[in-house]
Amino acid sequence: MEPLNESLFDAQALEFPAALASALAPAALPGHFDELRGQATAAAPSALAKPGAGAAVPASAPAPLLYDAMAERPPAALSQSQSQSQSSQTQSQSQSQPQISPGDTPPLTPAWNAFFDQLGPGGFNDLPRRAVSLDRQIRDNGVTYNVYADADGPQRPWSLDLFPLIVSPESWSQIEAGVLQRVRVLDRVMADVYGPQQLLSEGLLPPALVRGHPGYLRAMHGVKPPGDTWLHIAAFDLARGPDGNWWVVSQRTQAPSGLGYLLENRLAVTRQFPQAFEALHVQRLAATYSAMMEGLQGMCPAGVPPHIALLTPGPYNETYFEHAYLARYLGVTLVEGSDLTVRDQRLYLKTLQGLRPVHGLIKRLDDQFLDPLELRPDSTLGVPGLLQAIRAGNVLVANMPGSAFLESPALLGFLPGLARRLIGEKLKLPALPTWWCGERAALEAVLPQLGDCAIKPTYPGSDGQTSFDAVLGSQLGRRELDEWAGRIVREGDAHTVQSYLPLSQMPTWASDLGPGHIAPRAVLLRVFAVSDGAQSWRVLPGGLARLAGANAQIASMQRGGSSADVWVQTHGEVDRTTLLQPHATPASLARHRAPVTSRAAENMFWLGRYTERAENAVRLARLTLNLLGGEDQSSLALLEWLHRMAVRNALVPAEAPSAPKSRRVFERALVAELGDVDKGGSVGYSMRCIRQAAAAVRERLSQDNWNQIVRAEADFLRRAAEQAGEGSFAASAALRALESASTALAAMTGAQTDRMTRDDAWRLLSIGRHIERLGFLSNALGAGFDNGAVHEVSGFEAMVALFDSTITFHARYQQRRDVATMVDLLVLDAENPRSLAWVTQTLRGRIARLAGSAPGKLTALSYELPDPASWTLEHLCAAGPDANYPALIELLANCETAAYHVSDAIGTRYFTLTSESLRSVGA
Repeated sequence: MEPLNESLFDAQALEFPAALASALAPAALPGHFDELRGQATAAAPSALAKPGAGAAVPASAPAPLLYDAMAERPPAALSQSQSQSQSSQTQSQSQSQPQISPGDTPPLTPAWNAFFDQLGPGGFNDLPRRAVSLDRQIRDNGVTYNVYADADGPQRPWSLDLFPLIVSPESWSQIEAGVLQRVRVLDRVMADVYGPQQLLSEGLLPPALVRGHPGYLRAMHGVKPPGDTWLHIAAFDLARGPDGNWWVVSQRTQAPSGLGYLLENRLAVTRQFPQAFEALHVQRLAATYSAMMEGLQGMCPAGVPPHIALLTPGPYNETYFEHAYLARYLGVTLVEGSDLTVRDQRLYLKTLQGLRPVHGLIKRLDDQFLDPLELRPDSTLGVPGLLQAIRAGNVLVANMPGSAFLESPALLGFLPGLARRLIGEKLKLPALPTWWCGERAALEAVLPQLGDCAIKPTYPGSDGQTSFDAVLGSQLGRRELDEWAGRIVREGDAHTVQSYLPLSQMPTWASDLGPGHIAPRAVLLRVFAVSDGAQSWRVLPGGLARLAGANAQIASMQRGGSSADVWVQTHGEVDRTTLLQPHATPASLARHRAPVTSRAAENMFWLGRYTERAENAVRLARLTLNLLGGEDQSSLALLEWLHRMAVRNALVPAEAPSAPKSRRVFERALVAELGDVDKGGSVGYSMRCIRQAAAAVRERLSQDNWNQIVRAEADFLRRAAEQAGEGSFAASAALRALESASTALAAMTGAQTDRMTRDDAWRLLSIGRHIERLGFLSNALGAGFDNGAVHEVSGFEAMVALFDSTITFHARYQQRRDVATMVDLLVLDAENPRSLAWVTQTLRGRIARLAGSAPGKLTALSYELPDPASWTLEHLCAAGPDANYPALIELLANCETAAYHVSDAIGTRYFTLTSESLRSVGA
């Protein structure tokens, strides 16, 4: 049961917040370091009596030939033998940090004392408001982390705690020096493994951990990376032991996540505590990101300036928000594999203007998916021929493919020897004692201690696991431990055992435990080393703190954990570097037009089409339900027209009884289909497609626009589900849902019209909208003339309403209702945005501008659409021998056919880059 503190809302909270925090915040659990008080909590006697996890190999056991498990210092205070083996530095730190005895209430660290003292006049009473504000900010910013992201599932909001993890300058000095040293070693390990392979021949690395690892890429052997740098971004997961020292738990080199989330964490949390952030002299982050980009640009093999892109698996990846956020922050192009192509051993981006060279690639994709020609042939996420372009030296990739074997936990035990061999230094930042069970001596030494250790797969995918998730021996029963021991004996090389370290615990704002509580949570710190030039790195002065759940011993976002911002203090001046350039002069300003990828263009095009399609479907459904529920239902032609339009736009199944035959059955069928997300054409389906298309181009949408789209879909589907239980009132409930959807769609349209830059992406969105509008309205008007519905008063009014022109019609023509007035307003009026003339003329112009034509000059594709300048009222209203209007009917058919013909031509010309569009620009 987690210890809880009393309510924080009393008069003292306003005057002495730090003292109140000290009195009310529970201490860390026994045996854990307390970040709030800067010392360990005394362990219970039973815990002290347990044998240490990762104890030294018995003297009688043969020493491993390759594996130096004890080269890393084991956690202090876990066993007597380990405590005696601590270095003098660790001993002095342990002596200077007395343990908290049960019942003691020691003061807070100076940093935490200053943090709470800076809460301001509201003190603790203001913390609930700040917590609510933080949650709202995360939701409003659309920060998400989807463990199992899919096309239809709801997105899970990012979990962020109100309090930051505060790291002192002394602790950060140890972390920074150790991380810089480790990234140098790992980079040189890669250089040797894909070069002379002396480490393998000298026996410093087991071949099974390199050549036997699925992440080792033989295709990269002999490659010389730009700047002789293999690793540009490396992440290290650190834990603070009971002795106050930091220990390396794992390392990530393939595509480490967190660089974007920690930025969002910093912005969100500092907004809640601006005074504390300044008072504690917290290091800023912008300078490191800027240095990283400058380093990548400087190492790119060609291009002035070089073009760098960020490769993402796509919007269904669990960390896609971070990819889009980071690309926007760094000013690089966010791309998917389908956006790229390789020509003549060079990487190109497929844009609306043709093929644009790419000189650098920040990848957020696992190596195996990068190139279906040489790696996984079933991958649709990579770029065919990418490895060939890398081997030719024509593109920099961060990180270079082939680093996955470095992530194996088994490698941690070999790094001390590798450091001595490669850089002639002893590692400054220890890793947890780790045993690779592929060596008999290590296997025999660790089997008796499984109950006190963590069992990890050596390779991803072993034992049915897809990552390096740990199984804690302390959570296993005797039978399960025996089963694991047997499994490890049978397949020793597939298993790695690591000492278990009780994670330090930091204070968190536990609003779920009641109003105003502070609760300790176990924390794992991820820090990042980034390259700022050839064979040069720096450590980002911050990180991503991951918090374990209330009853969990492992800090994992996938297991329901949360995150916290990381504040690194400095004794010196705070670096206030910003990515803004306020002193730029007009003469130095060069307007950079971000490229529009063919994939982004296609999604913008369909975003426009589905938005218009949803609006049309909503308007048609509302009109139909209102007419079916009205008093005057005598017009069979009107009912036939409504049925025909509903079937054509998939609002009802084709086999549903027609409205003239059974109005109520037809009505129920229409209502039942509204929220069906699997039926193309239904309102629910179109709303979902809007969200999916928008998710693929989220980096191009404002946060307000994205929030509108997400809320609109969720609200309509909820209302549609609720109306299913309304019984005889289902039509009324459906009308309320449709009215709400209409309002939401109008807001989306407004955002698309007034809050987006008029670039080619916006032009395609607008073209998509108007293609859909032209096809829908032409078909509707043609159907009305075909069955004669427009020649009756009710049908005439319904047609004008479907064109959303009722107010204009009555204001202009009073009570006159005839074909001439209808054609004048709905077909010829150049000022009515829903008239066919206005839509067609707008389409012709925007298609021409998309092709780069000067204003007023049209292109060949524009001429595929009818020319409104040639339309006349007299010609279109001329009646034929059968009392119909042949010229008008022909024009309506031509408009509908031309709309979809132009749609196909745009797809061929701009999205698939066939025919004359296969050209390079700026090569």
